Amino acid sequence: MYKSYTFWLLSAGVCIVATIVFLSFSPKAAVLFIFGSLLGFHLAKSVYRRSIASVGPQALIPSDSQKATEESFALAKLFEATMSGMREGLLVVDRDMRVVASNPAAHRLFNSAQGKLEFRRLTELTRNPAIYGAFLDALNGEERSGVKVETYDSGRRVFDLRVVPLNSGNDSNSRGAIGVFFDITKLERLERVRQEFLSNVSHELRTPLTAILAFVETLEAGAIEETENSRRFLSIIRRNATRMHTLIDDILELSAIEAGNVRVQPTETELRPLVNEVVTSLAAKASSRGITVNNCVGPEARVFADPRRLEQMLTNLVDNAIKFNREGGSVSVRFENGSQTRILVQDTADGIPAHHLERLFERFYRIDRARSREMGGTGLGLAIVKHLARAHGGEVSVESKLGEGSIFAIDLPRPAAHPRKS
Repeated sequence: MYKSYTFWLLSAGVCIVATIVFLSFSPKAAVLFIFGSLLGFHLAKSVYRRSIASVGPQALIPSDSQKATEESFALAKLFEATMSGMREGLLVVDRDMRVVASNPAAHRLFNSAQGKLEFRRLTELTRNPAIYGAFLDALNGEERSGVKVETYDSGRRVFDLRVVPLNSGNDSNSRGAIGVFFDITKLERLERVRQEFLSNVSHELRTPLTAILAFVETLEAGAIEETENSRRFLSIIRRNATRMHTLIDDILELSAIEAGNVRVQPTETELRPLVNEVVTSLAAKASSRGITVNNCVGPEARVFADPRRLEQMLTNLVDNAIKFNREGGSVSVRFENGSQTRILVQDTADGIPAHHLERLFERFYRIDRARSREMGGTGLGLAIVKHLARAHGGEVSVESKLGEGSIFAIDLPRPAAHPRKS
């Protein structure tokens, strides 16, 4: 008979461990397994206690009694550790809407409450009608799932609340309800970013595509016979097609970097020759606007970086400094050697308003959309620079004052601080 009791206790323990596993897969399954764990644990204890009462303490020899107590204690600790380790908030209420059980995640969720949550009414913890309504429906026997709950106590957080009624055998009335709060704040933010990305890509592609179709239709309507106009139209078509090609290349490049498919291979690199290559490649663009690009990097300057990726970062920064500079302005590339190696790209433009600086490295973020498109920008260059800098273990930042220009800085770690490649 002792083995039978042990079997019940171990079965409850298995249910609890399975709860942890299923939390990683299906939210609904998680609720059911948590519910099963609670019932399994209390059922095991109840069966064991009733059995002891029926057969009397003499049915167990002292060693068996001690072993059963130890296993019961271990199971209780396992249950407690499971509930405490859950990232999801767990809240159990009775038919009077009083909290009878909770875990630390639930306490953090209702952080306005002082002390323990147990024995408090749900209305004391929250005035959120979505939470109260979901638990009330569960007490009336209706399972609720997919209830969206938003809190603003410590920043906006979004939860998917699922509430299951706790029934008492054949009694149709619910004894209580168990609710699990799944934090979907990050998922919602990622979904919003995805939607914004698709919207931006669609808009960026639509503009040049519309221009291409319009001029093709004009040529088909007879303008192709007009040599001067046809050449001008073809030039516009080529420019817009190039813009679309560049945009798609940047999207694919950024996606690969963010997915971790682009690996940097840092080596000790002479900086001055690399900057010379960047300046030479952009010389024609700078000359067309009367802008001087100065390489102020000394011959002794060396950085620990992937040369090709560093050239890509500097090309994006210097190109932006040229495009958005004043006519006849200047761009300077400098080097500072401190706790980290720092490469600075400084321009003499009009500067960037402070409220734009925080979002400047986001995908498709532009200060002046019309001017950026006119200059041929895709809105992805700075985002690529940010992710490449982080791939090196570094960071990119910007300082700007209106009327005084901007300074973009790439901070790179020294070789000793850089993680070794396996």
